[in-house]
Amino acid sequence: MNPLRALRPSSPLPGWGLAAGITLSMLSLVVLLPIGALLLRAAQVGPADLWAMIARPRTTAALLLSFRAALVAALFNLVFGLALAWVLVRYRFPGRRLIDAAVDLPFALPTAVAGIALTALYAPNGALGAPLLQWFGLRVAYTEIGIWIALVFVGLPFVVRTVQPVIQEIETEIEEVSATLGASRLTTLRRVVLPMLLPALLTGFALALARAVGEYGSVIFIAGNLPGVTEIAPLLIVIRLEEFDYDGAVAIAMAMLAISFALLLLINLIQVWSRRMTAEA
Repeated sequence: MNPLRALRPSSPLPGWGLAAGITLSMLSLVVLLPIGALLLRAAQVGPADLWAMIARPRTTAALLLSFRAALVAALFNLVFGLALAWVLVRYRFPGRRLIDAAVDLPFALPTAVAGIALTALYAPNGALGAPLLQWFGLRVAYTEIGIWIALVFVGLPFVVRTVQPVIQEIETEIEEVSATLGASRLTTLRRVVLPMLLPALLTGFALALARAVGEYGSVIFIAGNLPGVTEIAPLLIVIRLEEFDYDGAVAIAMAMLAISFALLLLINLIQVWSRRMTAEA
């Protein structure tokens, strides 16, 4: 009998070789092959030509808008999603289950439907757009503000559903002990609760950011798609493909891939550091 096999814990799943083979095969088909094809096409274009296409004013404006709006929306979802998850877990009130179910609505709702609904709501003659424009002079639809709202809508469930189970695991006695030791609510939140929630918050933030960066359907309806003003990078990729400018589309895709990878890597490094600090504390 193989002694190494005897040390392996029993599992209802297939053997390591079969499970690893299936996992790597699916990962290659779904993730690695598409990215590899993109990198291969980018290598054929050449670094100089890629940079020249990325440096075009229209492309630069679209990339800056996409990542700026995604960061703003993800930060908003980080704060509001934490507050919503806390309320859903710690409080009991009429309609709580309905609100809890509504959080998942952006998961099931087609993005085009969400975009049409938001545009109808925030258009200059919409139910909310008209009062905002008349009373405050604030135009929402066909501006960057409209893009933020669409990205907040699609990204909020990622933060709530990531943080909510962690809040459920935090015993209320921990907060009570902190209060009996003389800590204020703000101190308890800052020194006790947030350190335990930080890894989950960063995970939710990363998921919301990743979803917002690549969002297309819900944004194109409310953005107005003005080049250099409200034109997002995913839309510009589609435009380049429709113009048969495949090299230009590859250049934008490579820029989005590089920036997204850098942001997610930074978030993961911060997450690892926060978990290490929490474990040491």
